[in-house]
Amino acid sequence: MDIETYVDDPQRQELVKEVRKKIDELGIEYLYLQFVSITGRIMGKGIPADHWESVAKKGFQLVYGATVNLFLNRHGEYFGYGPEAAELVGIPDPETFMQLPWDKRVARMYCTLFRNREEKENPGGFLTADCRGNLRRLHQDFQKKHNGLQLRVGTEPEMMWLKKDEDGKPNGGYSEPYCYHIDQFESLRPVYMKVMEYSRRMGLDMIQGDHEDAPGQLELNWMYDDVLRNADRLTTYRQICAQVAREFNIIACFMTKPFMGVSASGCHHNMSLWRGGEDVFRRTGNDPDDLPGMRENYMYVSGGDNTFMPDGDDPQMPGKAGLAAIGGIVHHLRALTAVGSSTVNSYRRLWDTGFWAPIFADWGFQNRTTGLRVSAPGRFEYRSVDSMVNPYLMGSTILAAADDGIDNNLDPGQPEERNIYEAIAAGKDVKRLPMNLGEALQALEDDEVVQRGMPGEMYRLYSEYKRDEWERFNHTVTEWDVETYLNCLP
Repeated sequence: MDIETYVDDPQRQELVKEVRKKIDELGIEYLYLQFVSITGRIMGKGIPADHWESVAKKGFQLVYGATVNLFLNRHGEYFGYGPEAAELVGIPDPETFMQLPWDKRVARMYCTLFRNREEKENPGGFLTADCRGNLRRLHQDFQKKHNGLQLRVGTEPEMMWLKKDEDGKPNGGYSEPYCYHIDQFESLRPVYMKVMEYSRRMGLDMIQGDHEDAPGQLELNWMYDDVLRNADRLTTYRQICAQVAREFNIIACFMTKPFMGVSASGCHHNMSLWRGGEDVFRRTGNDPDDLPGMRENYMYVSGGDNTFMPDGDDPQMPGKAGLAAIGGIVHHLRALTAVGSSTVNSYRRLWDTGFWAPIFADWGFQNRTTGLRVSAPGRFEYRSVDSMVNPYLMGSTILAAADDGIDNNLDPGQPEERNIYEAIAAGKDVKRLPMNLGEALQALEDDEVVQRGMPGEMYRLYSEYKRDEWERFNHTVTEWDVETYLNCLP
């Protein structure tokens, strides 16, 4: 069984012992054992720390439907799995042990999900509804296939800090919508400094931040890393923001477009493909030496051969392998949009013109009018992704598209250096990205390559959940409907 092989791995067993040492040394009383649903929600269970060894071996059980948030569709049926379905088994990954800085009695760990040991079909097998587990395995397969080629990612997580009214509803931004304005950045200093404090203590190597151009909108960045570790850090960052919002009695808003007329919250993915390199440990809020064997929390992958670096006369043009990967992403960009722009609200970002949101399936160098750009030598910025993204699904589907590009040497075409609107006016034929969730889901349905990044049951679950979301929107009378049509006839 996959589960037994995973549990009995000698290296993991040593880490289980080290977690016990840290539990005792730090006075940990409670553990959050968490995984991530298909929409990016953090799910799981909590256990008293004195049961650590038992749970580390046997895991915990939870209904399959937790991977799709245990929500009902618009017909009143549970997404993905009925009440007769078996229960998954969550096995904690000890290398992800981390004490919560806001309550040092509690620690958290990410988990890998498996089918139940007693199931008739594939007992104890890896659960393909586990987006995090899928990404780890798909990245391992990608590395084996392409001679160690590794995807490294850095994300730009924009989000908004909003005030509450007396009913707890949003009541404008915590700051004014002035982009890069230090005074507005300063107005949010108590908030972002607390986020920085917690982030550094939880292993995020924070490198820069700024005030963006929407009310209360900040972007705080950490060092890029292996695609899985970066996804874990974005998930951790969201948990940190939620905690800080509770402490300040404000709203940490990751909704893509809560206001029209100002920029939405994107989450650009800067990516590169590397061969070789070594793990570097950076001191953040804690010293990595305090967590022997659990240094993955602090790891930063450094050195090696970046295939996105230019290898010809053009100082901007990526190398051949990187260019082929870009070709795959450009070729599959419409389907990828269903993952990167994953909600009905995401497409408000694309329709509100004038705010640099990408709507064309093209690429360039320092060109923010295209969906993709080379933002610096050796780094490729995927722009068709926003703050609601599930980074594990995004990483998996980007790998699938890049794999197709490398396998088939797909040509992305010449980089567009003109403003894309001027290029179109001059006669260039450019495909638009999907402009609503329904169109994006159809593009995903038509793209078998991108679906490879959603193996097993994952594509079925994602499509079912998101099509229901689109249908719910179309089944709803909005305030706009009433304002526009209520009195249109005598």
